[in-house]
Amino acid sequence: MKKIGIISRCDKDDVLALVKNIVHHLKSKAVVLIDPRTAEQIHEKGTPLAEMRKAGAEFIVSIGGDGTVLRGIQKMDDPLPVLGINMGTIGFLVDVAPEDALEVIDKVLSGFEVEERSRISIRVNDEKLPPATNEVVILTASPAKMLAYRIFVDNSPLEELRADGVVFATPTGSTAYAMSAGGPIVDPRVDGTVIVPLAPFKLSSRPWVVPAKSGIRVELTLPKKEAVLVIDGQYTRKIKEDDTILITKADKPARFVKTREGGFYEKVRSKLA
Repeated sequence: MKKIGIISRCDKDDVLALVKNIVHHLKSKAVVLIDPRTAEQIHEKGTPLAEMRKAGAEFIVSIGGDGTVLRGIQKMDDPLPVLGINMGTIGFLVDVAPEDALEVIDKVLSGFEVEERSRISIRVNDEKLPPATNEVVILTASPAKMLAYRIFVDNSPLEELRADGVVFATPTGSTAYAMSAGGPIVDPRVDGTVIVPLAPFKLSSRPWVVPAKSGIRVELTLPKKEAVLVIDGQYTRKIKEDDTILITKADKPARFVKTREGGFYEKVRSKLA
């Protein structure tokens, strides 16, 4: 019997109701592995997400919004394919409407295509941080106070400026924070990293797209200025002047169960019109 995992945003009654419905629907069709937080809410046995691949799960059903998907991927060293059920708002990473969930899951159980999306690897000095599926953002830790920083790409100076911060996004994340900050929309098939300064105090400052495998280095240049590094809106770490941030392409991609026929451009039109 096939095995599938379930994760959810487990603080909403309608989400938990759908989780229970899916678990009941699958009882005779698959072995269901439920993340511990969700399992506790519905009085079932839980399986840590990081252990689901070893336990034999073929894919993960994520019930919530984009944040639920991003949290789930961040917890897996080698991410399983994710099928997103949209219980949030726009939901760029969650394609399936709640009313279609059971039908789509049944179809996926009989076979599915996997779409791989590149992720960003981040190090602060010698410390390896969780990879980013959407973006890593460096922000000033003091509201209304700007940062000053230098960016190098493969040891070549790219930019030096003062700004509220900077976004480094994957093509997947190009339609999230990076787009709101004025960056370009990038087709996920493009193997690149988007660099978008946030409110730069420099007329010539513009977004960049550089090869994904580039070694990007960021250095803060104002003394005694603290900044915050945020990965996918899920992980936060303080950084300071003598820290060096190193960014490049992650070894393991994010993976998604392919459910839409229209492709990326149709999704952009329907979600962002």
